[in-house]
Amino acid sequence: MVQPRRLILLTSLAVALAEQSSAQQAFPTRPVRLIVPIAPGGANDIIARMIAERLSPILGQPVVVDNRPGAGGNLGAAAVAQAEKDGHTLLFTSANVLVANKWLYRTQMPVDPIRDLAPVTRVAVGTILLVVNAQRPWRSFDDLIAFARANPGRVTMGSSGTGTISHLFLERLKRAAQVDITHVPYRGGSLAIQDLAAGNIDMMFDAIPALLPHIREGRFRALVAGSADRISYVPELAVIPGMSEMMPGAGIDALNWWSVVAPASTPPGVIRILHAALVRVMADEELAARLRPMSFLPTTDTSPEAFGAFWRAEEGKWRDLVEQSGARAE
Repeated sequence: MVQPRRLILLTSLAVALAEQSSAQQAFPTRPVRLIVPIAPGGANDIIARMIAERLSPILGQPVVVDNRPGAGGNLGAAAVAQAEKDGHTLLFTSANVLVANKWLYRTQMPVDPIRDLAPVTRVAVGTILLVVNAQRPWRSFDDLIAFARANPGRVTMGSSGTGTISHLFLERLKRAAQVDITHVPYRGGSLAIQDLAAGNIDMMFDAIPALLPHIREGRFRALVAGSADRISYVPELAVIPGMSEMMPGAGIDALNWWSVVAPASTPPGVIRILHAALVRVMADEELAARLRPMSFLPTTDTSPEAFGAFWRAEEGKWRDLVEQSGARAE
């Protein structure tokens, strides 16, 4: 005789297997749309296209990248939240959209990501880098901080906009180091980089792919990684110290993460198919070899539920960053 508890477990397993089998038969039945909530051409867009190219043969359907820029990524997130809940429309985005925007936009936030979107998996993590114009006298992070303390407000830092990861971690740094650095927000990172190269601003915290060409050509000098540890997976940056070395005990660890999510209430079986497919994609060593020099470290979560738990835990961290910065995007 089967015990009641064992019967419940067997029944649950049978339901899960039936759900998975049904999803496998029905999904995907047409091209999958991967919405990227930024304009084409940037590092995030390039990575999304690399993933889409490798995801297509695994799913047996074309995976088409659809750029939907606007409102700090919120337009793309809303488009996915409102899409048919069948797994054929997905969102590829960073932590900014999924956890920071909720606190930056507040009343103007069109969706609550953690309520309106379903976790599939993270696909990469990365950090930012602090660089200065190479004509400035600061040869080290300590030099920069010493000058900033002696000259409040004179050092200027450009960013790709108010509330971006660059801005949020600048404010965290200012508090920890007790310095006054003037934030100069731009409408996009490329404009800030142009002004830094021209000497119109002094420094930037920004994503590494956009900075590397300028570092290699001698226009920018890298002083410190935004992450706690060194960027050991990018050989030419491995000598640059991390925040734990330069500001021990400050707890600064500017790690960003990128993920794929689906509309909330997408069938669990479909979510698991997508998760398994993305795990296969991100395990591709040829893809990893292309991503690491761009400072993106491939990563996946053990399950959609594990990613969901991580995502919920990150909300408090990013809320604190936004509140400490005083940034508002409304």
